[in-house]
Amino acid sequence: MNRVAIAAPHSAAVRAAEGAVEAGGNAVDAALAAAAALTVVYPHQCSLGGDLVALLHLPGGTVRAVLSIGAAGSGVDVDALRAQGSRMPGQGPSSVTVPGVVAGWEALARHGNLPLGVALGHAARLARDGVPIAPGLAQAIENRRDAVLADPGLRALCTGDTLVQPNLAATLDSLTAESFYRGEIAARLVAFLDGSGLSTVDFAAHEAEITDPLTLDGRWFAAPPPSQGASLLAILSGRGDLVERCRRAVAARDRHLGDPKAGSVDLDALLRADAPLGATTAGRAAGDTVAVTAVGDDGLAVSLIQSVYQSFGAGLCDPATGIVLHNRGSAFSLEPGHPAEIAPGRRPPHTLCPVLGVADGVLLAAGCQGGRAQPQILAQTVPWLLDPATDPAAVLARPRWVVGARDLGYAVETVLAEPGSAPGATGLPVDVVAGPVDEAGHVQVARLAGTRLDAASDPRADGAAVVSGQHEEDES
Repeated sequence: MNRVAIAAPHSAAVRAAEGAVEAGGNAVDAALAAAAALTVVYPHQCSLGGDLVALLHLPGGTVRAVLSIGAAGSGVDVDALRAQGSRMPGQGPSSVTVPGVVAGWEALARHGNLPLGVALGHAARLARDGVPIAPGLAQAIENRRDAVLADPGLRALCTGDTLVQPNLAATLDSLTAESFYRGEIAARLVAFLDGSGLSTVDFAAHEAEITDPLTLDGRWFAAPPPSQGASLLAILSGRGDLVERCRRAVAARDRHLGDPKAGSVDLDALLRADAPLGATTAGRAAGDTVAVTAVGDDGLAVSLIQSVYQSFGAGLCDPATGIVLHNRGSAFSLEPGHPAEIAPGRRPPHTLCPVLGVADGVLLAAGCQGGRAQPQILAQTVPWLLDPATDPAAVLARPRWVVGARDLGYAVETVLAEPGSAPGATGLPVDVVAGPVDEAGHVQVARLAGTRLDAASDPRADGAAVVSGQHEEDES
């Protein structure tokens, strides 16, 4: 049996991953089982209607990036969007792009030992039997109560103390990439999303992109554009004040990040992070993302992040399929000529930022919830985790800070700091909050150090971490 270290932000996801390993699965199978379960138990943060970005470390040392990021519809009316205002709609059909999760799962499953149907079957049973509403979901329902009550699908989903989702179970039972992108599910979602500009042709055209990652000194690996992985590498490679490095990485991201398939993206500028500082134009984002990490003792590792973007995504759940739709299209720009300008067939700039680290006998997979602040959060955690002597749980429990403006709910650029984390003089307002907060991220970590596997789940989440397949004599 493979030994696999696993971390995820919900205990039901970790139990699903353990079951996959017990059935003969490897680290990829464990990650996929957790990811599928999370679409059932954490619908405010991920869904079949969201996107996926992952990094995969193969036993021979090759690292690949999986970008399953859906594009804007071929029928999107940019002039009509501009007539409505200077910013993309935050919710509703106009904020929905083609969901990429299912194609991403299919791409990753090629490296697993088990059919993807094993993970989907377990998730379907969770949806059919029901699970208690986790504290994180309960808080999201309270925070977005108006949006939940406004949509019949979400209102039905979030009523009561238990999540019972028979229609989602039926969708999972029959789910394949063919049915989702070229079959009945695609047709159903296109009809439900009237006004989105999406067509069945757009769904059929979607494929996960498998490509080379960005790398820093062969030590750190991150996803390329339209992911914001370059921002993380810019922060990790910089010198001097960390807050200043984070601010400049954010400014460069806002100025330069876009879809390289649609036009030129200045990757060097993203990595230099030397754009002029200025207030972020991003709107408030809450909830948004789940990270799953898994590392096997065979050197197979995956950091997988999937998301509906902001909490409950577009504020839409299709009652017939039980699928919550993301609002990833709200990240597009309406500014003419901007690298992230919306246009038919373009992919939006993406916050999802998985990371792998390799050094001195250590293989690290990490990822986090945290929206645009993911690079900042990871920069405060992952450098210490490449030291095999560190305790991952202790690192994740350390207080953290993030810097932002409207994206964190502030009128001006501000450092939001958990107690004990406030940085020195920054020239910015510092808001020291009462205790650990979601804005500081939910980091998930799995690690192979020599022959030792370990994992940790952020105490700010509802998660868990285990080493599955551990023999009793190894635990003594």
